[in-house]
Amino acid sequence: MLGGVSVAPSIAFEPPSRPAALGGAAPRVRRGTVRRDRLVRTLAQSSATPFVVLRAPAGYGKTTLLSQWSERDDRPFAWMSPGAASRGTALPSATLLLETLPAPAVVVLDGADLDAGWDELEAWTRTLPAGSQLALATRNEPSLPLGSLRAQGLLVELGAPELAMTRREAAGMLSMAGVELDPADVARLLRHTEGWPAALYLAALSIRSGRDPHAAAAGFAGDDRLMADYLRDEILTRVPAPAVAFLLRTSVLESLSGPACDALVGQAGSGAMLRELSRAGVPIVPLDKADGRYRHHPLLAEMLRAEQRRRDPLRTAGLHRRAGAWLEREGDLDGALGHALAAGDVAEAGARLWSIASGRIAHGGVDEIRAWLERFRPEQLSSHATLAVTAASAHLVDGDRDRMAHWLDTAERLIAAGQDDPGSVTASVAVLRALLARSGIAAMLGDATRAYELTAQDDPWRPLACLARGVGLHLLEDPARAVPVLDEGARRGGVVAPSAQVLCLAQLALLRADEDDWEEAALLASRARAQLERAGVGRYPISALAYAVSALVRAHRDRVEAAQEDRRRASELLERLVDPPQWYAVEARATLARTTLRLGDAAGARALLAEARRALRGVPDAPLAERWTEACRAQADAFATSVLAGPGSLTTAELRVLRLLPTHLSFREMGLYLHVTANTVKTHAHAVYRKLDASSRSEAVVQARAIGLLDAGRAVALP
Repeated sequence: MLGGVSVAPSIAFEPPSRPAALGGAAPRVRRGTVRRDRLVRTLAQSSATPFVVLRAPAGYGKTTLLSQWSERDDRPFAWMSPGAASRGTALPSATLLLETLPAPAVVVLDGADLDAGWDELEAWTRTLPAGSQLALATRNEPSLPLGSLRAQGLLVELGAPELAMTRREAAGMLSMAGVELDPADVARLLRHTEGWPAALYLAALSIRSGRDPHAAAAGFAGDDRLMADYLRDEILTRVPAPAVAFLLRTSVLESLSGPACDALVGQAGSGAMLRELSRAGVPIVPLDKADGRYRHHPLLAEMLRAEQRRRDPLRTAGLHRRAGAWLEREGDLDGALGHALAAGDVAEAGARLWSIASGRIAHGGVDEIRAWLERFRPEQLSSHATLAVTAASAHLVDGDRDRMAHWLDTAERLIAAGQDDPGSVTASVAVLRALLARSGIAAMLGDATRAYELTAQDDPWRPLACLARGVGLHLLEDPARAVPVLDEGARRGGVVAPSAQVLCLAQLALLRADEDDWEEAALLASRARAQLERAGVGRYPISALAYAVSALVRAHRDRVEAAQEDRRRASELLERLVDPPQWYAVEARATLARTTLRLGDAAGARALLAEARRALRGVPDAPLAERWTEACRAQADAFATSVLAGPGSLTTAELRVLRLLPTHLSFREMGLYLHVTANTVKTHAHAVYRKLDASSRSEAVVQARAIGLLDAGRAVALP
């Protein structure tokens, strides 16, 4: 056993007094400190079970809890504490002691190791008076056949998880120690200490000595002097030097396993060492039920890492490199990236971040990539092409073309200066350049064609290259060539780049709408919208175009409420776009203007068209976009100046009735279809007549078709 000692008991009939407070004068609190009623009840209800074992590292209040139990229990308690005799005397001494006490009674063995085999324990339980118990409080796993005791129902166990303080208990302890914190600070402190009573008390002492309780609570960690001294005194001094060295070296790992620790320390046997340490009172926490994986208690990890850095900073960097290499082999790329950063290997960290960036961003994980980028200093981002192009990729999601251009310029400068290209950086720069389209649509198409040639078929950048080529061909009025390119992007993007697939599908839907193939447009828009939600990219600002196209298709199919919802989502995302590429701004706003006009809001459509016209100045060689905006502007002008006699837009309810006016349905039948009364339909219909300056149902239909609120000659599809 690590740090094991031989003990013999000394006997007392009163519980031991509370130890002096650690790290300073004890606060004036009631004897026994915070009442642990939930645990006392558990112990009080265990009287039919002969053995009680409280096993946890130092500072979990084992002795205090046993004292509180004795105060609440009517049975006599006798306390046996470690002495200096040989091992193996505890159980016989407990037997003799129980014979002197009125039955039933409880004998508490505090801090000693009870060493006995199953046959001995089984015989002892047969002679034990009914209702009597032996309670053991220990840091180490006792030398008992615990498996047999559990299987026979002869054992009640409380470990660190059960002995950890609740939020209410922690708040009570802090208050009695003279520290008053906001509930959020208490919760944070409780999470970080994991309810370790001694740690919470030391945190109170540390907080009490500072001027800002909130800052002190937020900053309390294992390297705090009070906490670090306690961990050294109560944990590290009680295990052999080789075990301390093992703990220090493996402290760089978040998750401890035999193979991972073997890779760090350079020798086998780490799995057995971890199991032994966990049973010797060292606060390392099992992560599975097979003793295969552990983690340090957060406070212990922080103290060990600080100590390792102080003792040997060069070796610490090497340990991080070993850990990173092992995790990379195991497929944990995030863990490997973290160790590269901790080792100070910026180039390696940049390469690892780049290896995961495109896939994460394409699958909705741009926030993860941004969080990694924030861990680099600006000068580090500017000195490695992989980091620069990763930053550009993250800004694509927000449509921030100026920052995209800055980081692309940086990446190209570094590559031109001879910095190693890991393979796909040049291709990705070409793709992003094409999407920026700063020199017009013809140049965009040329850049996209080059980018396409640089990307492999399974490259996650290939779908974006297809998008850029397809958009360029579409805007240059070459739909026959655009369709197969966008089809390829949608097909390949389904697995490697869902966000690119969404935009390819939306562009295809827009293209089919231009051809008046609204059925195919609806299928494509529906696929795009479903992937938005499925891939988690619906919150990306750059997804605004997909929602705008879906809104347009739904409006043309007379799905008014659904179109309104998509229009709202598209508008919200457009507001969050910083300064998107001009072609994107034109497409998104022109599409949204067409939808808005279709939904009867001429003023809103005109505002969107004005924004689209401004963006169009940046892409003067896009004749199709020019025609979109001109056609929509003409309809909006006609709508606003020569038709509407009432308010400047139709309500959703009025639009629903308008869609049914070209049908054969009566007002009563319309009411049944819309789930409203015939009078309600009649009211909305007359409002439509008034706003369209029409005197009859047929005249309202004619006027609505003239301004694009209804399609000419297309029948309304009813279920």
